[in-house]
Amino acid sequence: MLNVRNLSAAYGQSRVLHDIDLSVNSGEIVALVGRNGMGKSTLMKTMIGVMPMLTGQIMLDGTDMTPLLSHERVGRGLGYVPQGRQIFGTMTVKENIETGLVVTGKSDIPAEIFELFPILAEFAVRRGGNLSGGQQQQLAIARALASDPKVLLLDEPTEGIQPSIIKDIARLLRDIRRIRNICIVVCEQLLSFIMDVADRILVMEGGRIVHSDTRDRVDEAVIAGYLAV
Repeated sequence: MLNVRNLSAAYGQSRVLHDIDLSVNSGEIVALVGRNGMGKSTLMKTMIGVMPMLTGQIMLDGTDMTPLLSHERVGRGLGYVPQGRQIFGTMTVKENIETGLVVTGKSDIPAEIFELFPILAEFAVRRGGNLSGGQQQQLAIARALASDPKVLLLDEPTEGIQPSIIKDIARLLRDIRRIRNICIVVCEQLLSFIMDVADRILVMEGGRIVHSDTRDRVDEAVIAGYLAV
């Protein structure tokens, strides 16, 4: 479903991504892990198109996304939940989700979204800025799902969220995968969350993917070593 080939990117003269190759199948959840500054968020931003790439190609379900602008990539099926959530604080929950509908041409929020996020149905007319951190994360994911993505990119979804809610986020991602059969790529540092949700784990270090394994074969001590400061 998603194929990234030879992707490189830089901030000014400083190259931060080096020849990244990444493939994700439909219905697969892949975790990109690594310490801060290893290139995970930059890879997400480059795939969605908010950061330019130096080299490489991004293919989504047979479509070359490389020349497309960010909103065009979303329209072709690439959903993105940024680090820090970035919901619209002064807009209601319903209005936030409706912004994700723009690229689909639809005006009504699919009932499936409120079934996945019952708390958002309850708080539909509440302003996004008045939600808790965990509720805002659910809102950001719901907004991305409203664009009807084939691939969902999530950047640090557990950041600033209490442990009990992190379990809910993991269960939610598994439910989304089961219901939509989309592929999910998640950048994360919390090993317990990674082991709970991912089918495959890729480790980034120095802007490169340096280790890869499936969850059933992964050595947690090895992954923890890459995450250690």
